Amino acid sequence: MLKELEQNNENENKGAINIYTSKDGKTSLKVKLEKETVWLSQEQIAKLFSVDRTVITKHIKNVFNDGEVDEKSNVQKVHFAHSDRPIKFYNLDIILSVGYRVNTSRGIHFRRWVSEVLKNYLVKGFSVNKKRLQEKGLEEFEQAVALIKKTIETKKLSTSETKGLLKIITDYSNSWFLFYKYDKGKLDIPVKKSESKYKITPEDSVKAIEVLKDDLIRKGEASNLFGVEREKNSISGIIGNVYQNFKGKDFYQSIEEKAAHLLYFIIKDHVLIDGNKRVGSFLFIVFLAKNNFLLKKNGERKINDNMLVALALLIAKSDTKQKDLMIKLIINFLTN
Repeated sequence: MLKELEQNNENENKGAINIYTSKDGKTSLKVKLEKETVWLSQEQIAKLFSVDRTVITKHIKNVFNDGEVDEKSNVQKVHFAHSDRPIKFYNLDIILSVGYRVNTSRGIHFRRWVSEVLKNYLVKGFSVNKKRLQEKGLEEFEQAVALIKKTIETKKLSTSETKGLLKIITDYSNSWFLFYKYDKGKLDIPVKKSESKYKITPEDSVKAIEVLKDDLIRKGEASNLFGVEREKNSISGIIGNVYQNFKGKDFYQSIEEKAAHLLYFIIKDHVLIDGNKRVGSFLFIVFLAKNNFLLKKNGERKINDNMLVALALLIAKSDTKQKDLMIKLIINFLTN
């Protein structure tokens, strides 16, 4: 299937990391690591999912229009001698996004394969580098990712969740170090704190939820139960907890602390009939944006969408005893 790519990369076979074979055995995909990803043309993606190329063209266009994947950094043009014009190749992010949109038996099998590969990576991958990891504290690392492994094994993952969890694991230099410091009792709330200037109110929160709900319903991604409080004034109670104080001094003083607790409380307290993770994540973003704390200096989000989806999932799956871990982890992601 990757005939053209393999002709140009005959000496890179050692870079192959996985083999995907469709359930019917008719299509095989050798995933080659090139610039830390794999590249397929529309024709190859269509063959992979057993659909017409026009279907793939439509899905890719929607992926870009929805802002799910950035086109510029995820598309590569390759010139071939037999072609009058360059052929576009799409990386793994786009292939995954399309795979979660294709409603064919091949698409379903591919999604199951992705989840299984991710599970195997987490469950078995550490043993491959066990000697190297032992030098940095394998036991602590395994304890830290146990929650992630549990999450993946007990839930059918969407494309955003898959990418987000992969991001947490593969962003080794940062996230592993944060987990490791926590398990060693060295993960503290950073000394440098950012003063919160914007105070989110229950009224602001309700309005934001209504905007999000209308948008999701229009896209067919939510029902009328989305964002509905289980009990009256539940959201107001959450906001009150975020801003609780003693003698006029807030318990959670910094932007990071308030944002982390806002996200945690909404998700963990299940205050809504439906949409706790999405609403919690949305208000988290709104709060950070209003405080001019959402972006890094280079303009990138401090916590991107996929990472936020993964963190929300981890919070939902975590034990209440792990509250401090979740809060400190969120705060450190915001400051590192």
